[in-house]
Amino acid sequence: MRLSVFASQEMKNILLKNGQIYINDQLVENDLLISDSKIKKIRKNISIEGDEETIDCTGLQIFPGGIDPHVHLHLPTPAGFSADDFETGSRASIAGGTTSFIDFVTPLCGQSILDALYLRKQEAKKSLCDVKLHVSPVEWTNHTEKEIIHCIHNEGIKSFKVYMAYQSTIGLNDEDIFKVMKVIGKYGGIVTIHCEVDEIIEKYRQQLLSEGKISPRYHPLSRPNFVEADAVKKAIELAKHAECPIYIVHVSTHEALDHIHGAQSKGQPVYAETCPQYLLLEENLYDQPFDQACRYVMSPPLRKKEDREALWQAIADGIIQTVGTDHCPFTLEQKRLGKNDFTKIPNGAGGVEHRMSLLYTHGVLQNRISLQEFIEITSTNAARIFGWYPKKGIIQKGSDADLVVWDPKARQRISAKSHHQNCDLNIYEGFDVQGLPKYTIVNVTLMTRI
Repeated sequence: MRLSVFASQEMKNILLKNGQIYINDQLVENDLLISDSKIKKIRKNISIEGDEETIDCTGLQIFPGGIDPHVHLHLPTPAGFSADDFETGSRASIAGGTTSFIDFVTPLCGQSILDALYLRKQEAKKSLCDVKLHVSPVEWTNHTEKEIIHCIHNEGIKSFKVYMAYQSTIGLNDEDIFKVMKVIGKYGGIVTIHCEVDEIIEKYRQQLLSEGKISPRYHPLSRPNFVEADAVKKAIELAKHAECPIYIVHVSTHEALDHIHGAQSKGQPVYAETCPQYLLLEENLYDQPFDQACRYVMSPPLRKKEDREALWQAIADGIIQTVGTDHCPFTLEQKRLGKNDFTKIPNGAGGVEHRMSLLYTHGVLQNRISLQEFIEITSTNAARIFGWYPKKGIIQKGSDADLVVWDPKARQRISAKSHHQNCDLNIYEGFDVQGLPKYTIVNVTLMTRI
């Protein structure tokens, strides 16, 4: 099923009739009136006032539009740009009920953070939905502190990403990470952090290659669980001493969860994100011919069943606050650049289009998580953590009318032949889902599945 726009952005008013609206952690049958991109009224029996586009939502549920806190669109790599730019990526996002997302500003070494921010904002103008940006300091210079403060005070950016991996390109050493955390903590921001021990990864990768072990099956062996867990432990300690909140991206291991839970139990502001791939896929997928296995090469890699189950439980227990996608798809042709060296396979996969339906199907419908937890991990918590709440992430009068009208009975088989992302691969190929957007409303444009 393809998503089709049937009403233009000039539409001022939309009246949703007879829907089950998610308000105050429960579904309540009401009407909802949208005017000038905002929620104007929520109550029963709202009368048509004039030029409203009226949509009968009988049997449908109305949720806050999804917020994906972790995507990489139009990302430059040695294999070329990631397959989705802001236009195609946002189209896929909206098709899946996600109406806002957060991408990244990653300067080149020697480039001003502010110059990189300006250029990224220009690229993001192609997006069909709202975009925030995390800023990634990739080096510590005489200007870094001033540029971070400028972003916080003048650009409205309070989230910054640092990488403990990728030391040869965009990663920071512990000393510089601590400097970044000190500044951001002092001025009220938050550091999001990619946690893997770079030195160990490089050691394992070179050892494997020297032994002629070049296929994708060796990717997870080069990044075992403790590589993430040890880095998470160190990141928590650095943040504690820097007095800075942290948000640990794409958590994939049960050992990392132990460190995160321990810090949270002591009152330290530590937030955690995981991704659908770590909840639903396992590392045996690397034990296939190259063209199948390469699509699952991402960092961190897929893990074992015990890790998957621990992640689901951590969502239910409130240890994990959000589920992002780390959406960064590459084509099969791009992935084949690593045919003879798994370290050259561009890391990443798509997922922004399927996040909500996968979590609804495998979470809510299988009683792993409640509907409330589903709304929190797909929208509300990200809005709270990254400064969009209550403008987004909640359905109430005055909030943005970024909404998904959800059909809980609709079914679909995921396929690269029908998805909206600009890529010929899909890591969820053949997955059957139940629960899909019937309509997605963003920036007063109404989209419907046909």
